Amino acid sequence: MRPISALKAATLAVFVATSGFALSAHADDSLYQAFGGQAGVARVIDDMYANVLADPRTAPYFDGAPIKRIKQKLNEQFCMLMGGPCVYTGRTMKRTHEGQNIDRAAFDALVEDLQKAMDKNGIPFHTQNKLLAKLAPMYRDVQDRE
Repeated sequence: MRPISALKAATLAVFVATSGFALSAHADDSLYQAFGGQAGVARVIDDMYANVLADPRTAPYFDGAPIKRIKQKLNEQFCMLMGGPCVYTGRTMKRTHEGQNIDRAAFDALVEDLQKAMDKNGIPFHTQNKLLAKLAPMYRDVQDRE
């Protein structure tokens, strides 16, 4: 298992779930294609959620959560961030994660779960890092700031 970097912390976009503004797709879809397009992104997200829900460090954050909707919004968000032909229609990360008391340990655990899903789907390490770099700035909107 590779160590978790601050860059990968970005993945709590995975805790993403939703966000109230629409974002448009980018012209360069090479990252999206490297993940296998819509089907590849969906497989990674499905495998990530299987990991997250089985992981005692992350599963409690999803008790009673609408997993089907979370996956749908995460698919939109990942697709859009990777330059695919999608529009993200969920809520902001800050609003979505408000009051959830997400700490660094939980965030890093989720990143590990995403990384395992990407490994399982044969996504090369350098390609994984490209996605994680796009997710990284979202961490500050997800973390608990008491």
